[in-house]
Amino acid sequence: MIKSKKLEDFLPNKNSSYYNELNNKKIFKKNILKEDIINCIKTVMDPEIPVNLYDLGLIYSIIIIKNKVTVEMTLTNPNCPVAGEMPKKVGKSIEILENLKSIEVKLVWKPPWKKDLMSEDAKLALDIF
Repeated sequence: MIKSKKLEDFLPNKNSSYYNELNNKKIFKKNILKEDIINCIKTVMDPEIPVNLYDLGLIYSIIIIKNKVTVEMTLTNPNCPVAGEMPKKVGKSIEILENLKSIEVKLVWKPPWKKDLMSEDAKLALDIF
């Protein structure tokens, strides 16, 4: 009998998420904005393509509830050798924000990534028309 395999079984590093609850005891005076999170994510570059993860269309959702942030992201290719590291890189980029209570970055595979998700800037940088 053949055992059914999941996509995660083929990842070099099985960690498909990153979570950090910040030990921030101070009173939160400012809500974190989605634009601030996007600016943080734009500092994380794809290791093989000279474009940031946000403009590549790899960020599927950003949810902010009482300064607890959850990001769902994907990769251009699940066989990427640094697949398990990318959620942590995104999470660490967001951790610099003041008033952040927690950050969770989940690696998802549905829907599959396609070039149509890229921003116009990313397409221009990569000569994709």
